[in-house]
Amino acid sequence: MFGVTTVLYAVPSLAFFVLLIDYTGMTETTVMIPLAVYSLVVLVPAIVDGVRSVPPETLAAATAMGLGPVRRYLQVQLPIAVPAIIAGLRVAAVSSISLVSIGMLIGNQGALGNLLNDAQIYHRPPLAVNSVLTTAVLGILVDAALVLVRALLTPWMPRKGATR
Repeated sequence: MFGVTTVLYAVPSLAFFVLLIDYTGMTETTVMIPLAVYSLVVLVPAIVDGVRSVPPETLAAATAMGLGPVRRYLQVQLPIAVPAIIAGLRVAAVSSISLVSIGMLIGNQGALGNLLNDAQIYHRPPLAVNSVLTTAVLGILVDAALVLVRALLTPWMPRKGATR
């Protein structure tokens, strides 16, 4: 599965949309499929790497304390994997936000790219600038929110600028 999705990730999003139009038409589904594929390509390896990054000594200590496989996963492996998972989620979220704006090129209305479409139709460059800035600000806000979530979920992690 990783090989197929990795190859699909290398396909430019606009080309992916064009390939899907024959099967799904010019619908929201045509935008949603690449969003899901591109997000999974980033998220699955991040989750797997995060869970696998737990030191064997930590797992052995958890087992020695009597934790079963489910409790060990939920109380030891998952909390240690949170930084890697959030990092993957940050990349997936921001790339999805930018990818949604491209959906207007295939006629998908209601997306972030409506201002870009209007700028093109009405020859109004300020609308294009507004669209780009709005998309960038949304991406930055979502990324900042995920950084805050990571900070809340991992109070043991060192903070930038923190002194001891």
